[in-house]
Amino acid sequence: MNDKISIVNIAKKTIEAEANAILNLSDLVTNDFEEAVHLIYKSKGRVIITGVGKSAIIASKIVATLNSTGTPAVYMHAADAIHGDLGLILKDDVVICISKSGNTPEIKVLIPLIKRGENSLIAMTGNENSFLAKQANFIINTYVEKEACPNNLAPTTSTTAQLVMGDALAISLLNLRGFSSEDFAKYHPGGALGKKLYLRVKDISTENQKPQVSGDTNIKNVIVEISAKMLGVTAVVENDKIIGIITDGDLRRMLSKTDDFSMLTAKDIMGKSPKTINIDAMAVDALEVMEINDITQLLVEENGKYAGIVHLHDLIKEGII
Repeated sequence: MNDKISIVNIAKKTIEAEANAILNLSDLVTNDFEEAVHLIYKSKGRVIITGVGKSAIIASKIVATLNSTGTPAVYMHAADAIHGDLGLILKDDVVICISKSGNTPEIKVLIPLIKRGENSLIAMTGNENSFLAKQANFIINTYVEKEACPNNLAPTTSTTAQLVMGDALAISLLNLRGFSSEDFAKYHPGGALGKKLYLRVKDISTENQKPQVSGDTNIKNVIVEISAKMLGVTAVVENDKIIGIITDGDLRRMLSKTDDFSMLTAKDIMGKSPKTINIDAMAVDALEVMEINDITQLLVEENGKYAGIVHLHDLIKEGII
């Protein structure tokens, strides 16, 4: 039990230490940070991000974030750079070098080589007096008082600070570029995230059958239509306009109330205020309407006319949920 309490306390202290370090970063966002953002924004080249050790892992993540938010970026490991990968850096590229100390041997070898190519250099470091900082055009300060590691050795708080500053950099550039959700969708076409951003109702509903009956259709034929189209529902349509909806539930309620439905027609049992959605609406919006109204399908309209059905199962199949 005591061991469990100790572990919980250690975890909480670690989180608190890193949270406090992140809050302190706000005071380190200076004019250099702003100038670095504008330098990247105006650059005709890419952003090359490099580092060693844990900083290299953070560099790789920042590259991924920049690429997904409209800023072309390339990852280059500092050790590999001095063994051939330096050729990745092109004339107009901006280089960001990440290092907590700014004084590692690899950095001291790499920086003069980058400077020789006359590329602009941004230092992301926790040491403004380091070799890296003194060689850089701009400094993004990621100073932390100490690591969350009790020995103040394992990169923990410092790499969290680097990660957060990388996010701040990416989001600043995103805003400068006016990067929209539509742009985001172009960079994330795969998976549930991408589909939420680009998949529309028409992409789904046109794949379904289109059950419909008229108001005067007898109940037997209503049942046949619902069964044949296998969506558990049919629209009631007059002159291409939706006037109602009949679901499996409506049929069950009808059967619980009467034994003889030979004289009943669709308009006698239909719901008269069905929920609809425009065919050009986003699929994720269709999901929201279903969730709010606790229903599993929507009737689709195009230019005020009945255009089909979108079902909850379609959204599940597409990974929207």
